[in-house]
Amino acid sequence: MANKKTYKTGEKAEENGTFKVESLVSGGSTANDNTEIKLEKGEQFPPSPSSNEAAHWVKSS
Repeated sequence: MANKKTYKTGEKAEENGTFKVESLVSGGSTANDNTEIKLEKGEQFPPSPSSNEAAHWVKSS
């Protein structure tokens, strides 16, 4: 199983792509967070769309 590159809210995307929340930085639940976002290289990762908290993002497959 390959390790997924994770990005934290505030970091910049290293490549274009579609990303989804893997977990919240605070450790809170992401059960209601199935939002995917599209970012272009250099754009900043936002907070979680459902909770507005800092999040860890991964590229969607």
